[in-house]
Amino acid sequence: MTDMTLILVTGASSGLGHDTADALADDGHDVVVHVRDQARLTDTGDSARWKGVVTGDLASPEEIRGVARQASGFGRFDAVIHNAGVLHSPDVVTVNIVAPYMLTALMDKPARLIYLSSSMHRTGSTDLSRLTSGVASYDDSKLWVTTLALALASRWEGTSSHAVDPGWVPTRMGGPGAPDDLIAGHRTQVRLAADHDVTPSTGGYWYHQQVQTPHPAARDEGFQARLIHALERHTGVLLG
Repeated sequence: MTDMTLILVTGASSGLGHDTADALADDGHDVVVHVRDQARLTDTGDSARWKGVVTGDLASPEEIRGVARQASGFGRFDAVIHNAGVLHSPDVVTVNIVAPYMLTALMDKPARLIYLSSSMHRTGSTDLSRLTSGVASYDDSKLWVTTLALALASRWEGTSSHAVDPGWVPTRMGGPGAPDDLIAGHRTQVRLAADHDVTPSTGGYWYHQQVQTPHPAARDEGFQARLIHALERHTGVLLG
């Protein structure tokens, strides 16, 4: 069953984020999109489709706070899709795990949280000194954001939380030769954000609308607690 909902999608100027926001708007939902800056919204028809736009560079902790403030101006979201991410960048840690953590901690708890993971999380490291040093890999960051998603599934009553592997799809990040299905790449996020009839109702690691088994550390309560503690110390923001 799908009701009209208020949904935030981060990193929605192009690629999977834009496709996700488009699909949700087409279904009649009120969609707020996050982009780094207004200039990245190159389609002149987009602004009319969105409930609103929030801007900020998720590589900057101060701008992450600004995004949270802007988003909070729309009220409590029914769903937040943490789509924004970078692959090869010195900002991998900040964009891929610090930003979704801070936004989650600073905004009102939504009914549903969806975090973009990757199959590459399975080769990520549980060495959290890499988080504070900033030398983590993409794989590390995706293990950590998957762990965050599954930790919240059991910690926040009344909020469902899932991680989604969208596949290796031909976006700007994935490259034109990526072999996976671009359309299938956003359908799971759309369903989890808007459909109440989902099994499991929380704590799933999804790939193309099917639940898979993530890296064992992502479900380990001890590692979940260590990760959240490390993020709290690194950012100065408590999860609550």
